[in-house]
Amino acid sequence: MTSVAIQTQLTPEEYLTWERKAITKSEYVGGKIVAMSGASYRHTLITMNISGELYIQLKGHSCTVHTNDMRVKASSTNSYFYPDVVVVCDKPQFEDNTFDTLLNPIVIIEVLSPSRETYDRVDKFAHYQQLESLQEYILVSQDEVHVEHYIREETLWKPSEFLSLDNVLSLTSIACELPLQDIYRRVDFLEN
Repeated sequence: MTSVAIQTQLTPEEYLTWERKAITKSEYVGGKIVAMSGASYRHTLITMNISGELYIQLKGHSCTVHTNDMRVKASSTNSYFYPDVVVVCDKPQFEDNTFDTLLNPIVIIEVLSPSRETYDRVDKFAHYQQLESLQEYILVSQDEVHVEHYIREETLWKPSEFLSLDNVLSLTSIACELPLQDIYRRVDFLEN
């Protein structure tokens, strides 16, 4: 997905009021609205592959998987984001009784777009690291077989990467495995 920063300062409360009435989605960082545009075919296919695999593996467990319509708040930075895939376990905590802003994700997955790669890799990750509940952050390339996995070990984030369709990504916090061949199922890297 691509994004455009709109030079408007809003309080978090003003943002939520505005966002809940909007016909398009926007993220909120440091008082500024970051407009979001549509995603590519590969981006949506990868997102659905991941969410579908996790849904099947988490069926009957206390964790649930959500796609890019579930907003997540990084409370300590008063920022709001729409991750591509988010997993929450046990009892979800929400900002208010509208139940559309999650406070306690355990896993967040972002599918990288060329226009938002730095934003997802650096800016969003810095905010996500402030979430006490978050245990794993995954970045998935849509342009090549490349998955980066960050797992929290106390106060540090340990990185690892996967570059082959034969690799399997283990999400230890939710006891799930994502073979890269399933993440990239039906993805044609030759098509633009």
